[in-house]
Amino acid sequence: MDHPADAPRNPDRRRTLRLWPAWILLGITLGVILFAQLQESWPFQRRNLVTLGTGVVVLPCGLIWWMLGSGLRWKTRWKGLGWIVLGAGILGTFFRIQGVSGDFVPIIAFRWSLPQRTGPAMPQDGATGPALQARADFPQFLGPSRDGVLPGPLLATNWSTQPPRLLWRRPVGGAWSGFTIVGPRALTQEQQGPDELVTAYDLETGRPLWAHTNAARYDTTIAGEGPRATPTVVSDRVYTLGATGILDCLDLETGRRLWTRSLTQDGGRGVPEWGYSGSPWSDGRQVVVQAGGGGKGLIAYRADSGEPVWSAGDSGMNYASPFRVELAGQPLFLIFGGRSLTAQDPTDGHPVWDHPFGKGMPLVANPILVSSNRILITAGYDVGAELLEIPGPGRPPVSLWKTKRLKAKFSNPIRRGDVVYGLDDGILVGLDLKDGSQLWKEGRYGHGQGLWIGDVYLLMSESGKLVLLQPDRNGANELGSLPVFDAKTWNPIALAGDRLLVRNDREAAAWVLPLRAR
Repeated sequence: MDHPADAPRNPDRRRTLRLWPAWILLGITLGVILFAQLQESWPFQRRNLVTLGTGVVVLPCGLIWWMLGSGLRWKTRWKGLGWIVLGAGILGTFFRIQGVSGDFVPIIAFRWSLPQRTGPAMPQDGATGPALQARADFPQFLGPSRDGVLPGPLLATNWSTQPPRLLWRRPVGGAWSGFTIVGPRALTQEQQGPDELVTAYDLETGRPLWAHTNAARYDTTIAGEGPRATPTVVSDRVYTLGATGILDCLDLETGRRLWTRSLTQDGGRGVPEWGYSGSPWSDGRQVVVQAGGGGKGLIAYRADSGEPVWSAGDSGMNYASPFRVELAGQPLFLIFGGRSLTAQDPTDGHPVWDHPFGKGMPLVANPILVSSNRILITAGYDVGAELLEIPGPGRPPVSLWKTKRLKAKFSNPIRRGDVVYGLDDGILVGLDLKDGSQLWKEGRYGHGQGLWIGDVYLLMSESGKLVLLQPDRNGANELGSLPVFDAKTWNPIALAGDRLLVRNDREAAAWVLPLRAR
């Protein structure tokens, strides 16, 4: 009999799994994630980005350990890799990432699930409100003054006894655009398959009136699909900017196109990472949009013909809307560039001053006019807020204070008196404008949008809940809430009289808000 020592070695003998590298990798992973999530001074986006980035790094490292360092038979390693690929394929077949939240948390959905879109609801009997001719229009982004503040009407504050009433609800195409309201028409922008639409609906019924179509599509996993900007209406003309840079002038009554321009051609730049997002500004004589940089930071067109009037500015592209103000007695356009706030002269666009701001991440929230010579600017991504004072015409601004207590990612804060109210990484705060100190911080509403109406603050949360508040120096004072949508809602809201229009990337709804007796 042969001695066992002389027998040939069995290449298929069982091998021991070498686990210690995997335990080290797991420990490092958990440690990094736990460290990031415990950093209360970090914005939620930064914590979640670190967590996601850790996962992206760890997964290939785990595969390398399995294939090269596990110590198992090669047959077992290849079989395990096959199961991993199969599992990933099954997950990819059944699930998809349906965008991310404002804090960069992935939203997972079944691949076959369609956006929940309900059919139009008929007008409710007894829905009352001011006559159409008595209502103030909501003709552009953030309202008549482009600051999110409306003088009225006075809204009832007890929604338990006087709740809002649904006027209509209908499906809409994907977009982060808001509504504008002029007379009996409500206008917005949508994505329908390969086409980008400007649509007009009847304010009272939600019935489609007309739609203008462009063959254009913007869609990314993180940013979502469709247009970003809100239509601007002046007199009988509608000015719209699509996500891919198509600037249209349409007839308000029919939707017929009167003229069109391409910002990628006129500005000489490609489509920005998050799409063209700034709503056009117009006074009926000119239409002003942000186009990119290289001498074309802002471009002004003739409102009647679309013919270029001037182009100027080297600040680069960002995502706020052109904002015209008068500071220290001087008319100016304010616009965010890549890492700065730029002021440009309205007559020919030449830059008046440039103030460094931001970290190269998106700048979205519009500047807030504080007084005749002061403005507040704010941004997310751990940037914060800064109060600027302009000493005189043509002179650059002086920074009065900076704070990390207000980091508005893409919601637009509101100033009332000496307090500014806004969403600091999704949590509502009250900030003292005198020194930037935080008066209070309460209520997690996510990255939503709101309007100040009379003496109350109407806020649409990121989760789709409509909230009524009456903030002051002492607190948020939430008065009531109403579940409107059950999905991510980033779109700005619009109000004309007691008619409130809200939407997200799936559906739109009109509500009748209860009014206070005078």
